[in-house]
Amino acid sequence: MRKLDRTDIGILNSLQENARITNADLARSVNLSPTPCFNRVKAMEELGLIREQVTLLDAELLGLHVNVFIHVSLEKQVEEALQHFEEAISDRPEVMECYLMAGDPDYLIRVLVPTIQSLERFMMDFLTKVPGVANIRSSFALKQVRYKTALPLPANGLTLTS
Repeated sequence: MRKLDRTDIGILNSLQENARITNADLARSVNLSPTPCFNRVKAMEELGLIREQVTLLDAELLGLHVNVFIHVSLEKQVEEALQHFEEAISDRPEVMECYLMAGDPDYLIRVLVPTIQSLERFMMDFLTKVPGVANIRSSFALKQVRYKTALPLPANGLTLTS
C-alpha cells in the first residue's frame, strides 16, 4: 500500500489539467524542486497510477456530429457470450466507451460517428450481426452539457488500495 500526500495529489491534478506541462512548471506548481517532482511522477507511473497521456480532440470540428448511447441486451448472460461481445466491440473505432451494466441492458456503449447514415451502417452491418445480441436501443445526445476526463481527487491525500 502506498499513501499519496497533498503534493502527489497536486501533481496528479496538474497533470490531469495539462499533460503537456513541463517538469519545471509542474514542480513549481506544487512547491518542489524539479528532481523530486520528476521522481514522484516516475514512481506514480511505475505504480500504474498514471496510465498514459493523451491529446483530446474536438469531435465537432472533425465532423463527428452524432453521439449515440446504445443499450445492448444479449440472449444469454454467460461468460462466453459476454467475452465474445466485448471482443467484437473492442475493435470498432467508433465505439468510444463500453460498459458492462448491472440490470438491463447488459451493455451501454457510446458511439461517435459523422452522420445518421454511418450510424445505420454501424448498427446494420456490425452490431446486429454480433452473435448473441438480442436487443438494441439507441438514445441520441442532443447536446453535451458536461464532459471531463479529470478524476475527482481528495485534497488531503489518499491511500492506494492495490
